[in-house]
Amino acid sequence: MLGLILTLSTQAQSIKGMVKDENGKPLAAANTTLHRANDSSLVKFTVTNTEGNYEFAGIGEGNYYVQFTHVGHETAKTAVFSHKNSGESQVPVLTMQKQGTSLQNVTVVARKPMIEVKADKMVVNVEGTINAVGNDALELLRKSPGVQLDKDDNISLSGKNGVQVYIDGKPSPLSGADLTAYLKSMQSSQIETIEIITNPSAKYDAAGNAGIINIRLKKNKSFGTNGSMNAGYNIGTFPKYNGGINLNHRDKGINIFGSYNYNWNKNTNQFLLYREQLDTLFDQRNTMFGRNKSHGFKAGADLFLNNKSTIGVLINGNISQNEMKTDSKTPISYIPTGVVDRILTANNESENKRNNVNFNLNYRYVDTAGRELNMDADYGLFRIKSDQLQPNVYFDPTMTNQLSQAIYNFVSPTDIDIYTFKADYEQPYKGGKLGVGLKTSVVSTSNNFARFNVIGNSKDLDVDRSNHFDYTENINALYVNYNKSFKGFAIQAGLRLENTNNKGESYALFSNGSINEGSGTTPLDRNYTNLFPSASVTFNKNPMKQWSFTYSRRIDRPAYQDLNPFEFKLDEYTFQKGNTDLLPQYTNSFGITHVYKYKLTATLNYSHVADMFTQLVDTTENSKSFITKENLANQDIISLNLSYPFMYKSYMAFMNLNTYYSMYQADFGGGSRKIDLDVFSFTFYMQNTIKFGKKKAWTGELSGWYAAPSIWQGTFESRRIYSIDAGLQKNILKGKGNLKASVSDIFRTLRWKGSSNFAGQLTVASGNFESRQFKINFTYRFGSNQVK
Repeated sequence: MLGLILTLSTQAQSIKGMVKDENGKPLAAANTTLHRANDSSLVKFTVTNTEGNYEFAGIGEGNYYVQFTHVGHETAKTAVFSHKNSGESQVPVLTMQKQGTSLQNVTVVARKPMIEVKADKMVVNVEGTINAVGNDALELLRKSPGVQLDKDDNISLSGKNGVQVYIDGKPSPLSGADLTAYLKSMQSSQIETIEIITNPSAKYDAAGNAGIINIRLKKNKSFGTNGSMNAGYNIGTFPKYNGGINLNHRDKGINIFGSYNYNWNKNTNQFLLYREQLDTLFDQRNTMFGRNKSHGFKAGADLFLNNKSTIGVLINGNISQNEMKTDSKTPISYIPTGVVDRILTANNESENKRNNVNFNLNYRYVDTAGRELNMDADYGLFRIKSDQLQPNVYFDPTMTNQLSQAIYNFVSPTDIDIYTFKADYEQPYKGGKLGVGLKTSVVSTSNNFARFNVIGNSKDLDVDRSNHFDYTENINALYVNYNKSFKGFAIQAGLRLENTNNKGESYALFSNGSINEGSGTTPLDRNYTNLFPSASVTFNKNPMKQWSFTYSRRIDRPAYQDLNPFEFKLDEYTFQKGNTDLLPQYTNSFGITHVYKYKLTATLNYSHVADMFTQLVDTTENSKSFITKENLANQDIISLNLSYPFMYKSYMAFMNLNTYYSMYQADFGGGSRKIDLDVFSFTFYMQNTIKFGKKKAWTGELSGWYAAPSIWQGTFESRRIYSIDAGLQKNILKGKGNLKASVSDIFRTLRWKGSSNFAGQLTVASGNFESRQFKINFTYRFGSNQVK
């Protein structure tokens, strides 16, 4: 009897309603959230059933409104209504409009969830995350679910390397140190979302074995004239400053927008390298001090020719400068006795300039029949220059007597030019949607590497250890993609054809630094064509329990730095060189995904990687080592990813667990040159947000991640690493201002370490950086905030 009374009481305190589409039909699977009217705080979350109905049970007395979102429809919400403790509240039927329909004078008040798990990707909403403030793009990736960075900041996803980074939907041509430097110059205040796409369709480039990470920059969509300003301050060991402004004007005929961001920082980090080779021990310790400044800018306009056609122009870029000073000391010992024989100091100084400007002309056509055409023509340029002074001075074990010295100056300018044209067309076809497209791109890279021997106040070009390397890559692609929904299931299938033509030419330099055109060789000249199929089947008869099965084939092509056969000296005993025999790596991936009640998402994936890239630390001249890229025979990896969002009243949380088992096998000559490693590893990510205080004006956030021991680049075995951040946020100045404060890596646990034992050489690398920082940021918004 008591149970019956409690049940009836709960039912009597419910809020019910119904949602229909623009044709008056019940709308199933609409995300439905109940909010308090006084502060818009979230109370409960549900989805509509197959009849378009929804219900919130056990709701206390108060004033509320209900908000709805659905794919392909504009966000909608009900009027505010009162709900009593006794009785049932029946909300009037609400009709959702398709996207593109005008919504007069709607002010957006809802906050985005921190992380959204969608059918084809995971979206990290950087704008709404307190602990993102003051971070650069690389740090944001380090803290994103399933993403890992190794000792050289190479990015992997679910244990797989070969991640393709996109900026605003366009692939970046950079890789390695150049990509790392570019991401470090991009501030969180410029970024709206980070999309982690693990199973891209045929519409995307086939590059990216592990998938695609698409960094979307902010773009204001509000009507009228509006903008925002932001300023931030960070302090760790040294202070850091950042600020920016964003302006936008939009009416029925045109949208004009622009933004500028500035960042200045001084930082320090440590890098330790312990190396045993034959009977010699090298114990290198480096302390690095850096000074960076960058200017990011974006400007453009969209002209609405009519209600179907839009033409746009865009220019964006990043101008950055970095100065680095390294204090390096390496005691060199004889292992049998443990006695230090000599000490090498290499106090390097370097100055790097990295400038990037991109131009885009685009056209979009969309009609009411479902036909859509998008065309983009792009030109991008990167101008990179590195100037490094490397003095190598040898002392006796007491550091009182200098034994010898060798001083070098490396000057390495790189010019990259990218030309791209692409067209994508979609239209309804036999109850589904058919998409076709084409793309052609040319990336031209010119890299000059000059090594000078410094003697006193003069320096001479070492022509035997300098070179000029030109690399051109042309990729032509066609694709077809089709998706269709049936009763109880949906299919998507695509096929992409890519033709690749790349050529590398190497030249010697004259003593005056000019290129010796007659010395040209062509160590690389390849042409190949591949097919890349992709497919998925989703069973959604019961929207509360959906299953998806996916397959895709993808490729990763070597970067130009990994192909340049010349040597780059890191110090007297370590150098780096490319490998012209490096082949592309190919991945076949199979996945199964289950989504339960639009909350719990589980994905099981198996991938086989052929000719996987690995970074080897090999040996030469008995005591010297060199770093190069090689193809492993294969990699097999099984991963399981679990995501769950949780909401209760003013509390919101997101949890992600990514586990994987990976096996690496290769034979580069038997014995100690054979690789046979496997690992079971996992990463865990959690983010918690709560509103509190009078009128829920304060927001607190606690986030953290943990990465278990793993394997980097197929040879380095890493130890565990983790971090915890905390932050507070308050809206001020009647909602126009926003103040955020946070502390990153509270317990200073971001200290990495890895070891490798290959070719008779034991290597242990470790390091840390200025990870614990206090950060404060203020944002002020002005002008119109209406979306129509």
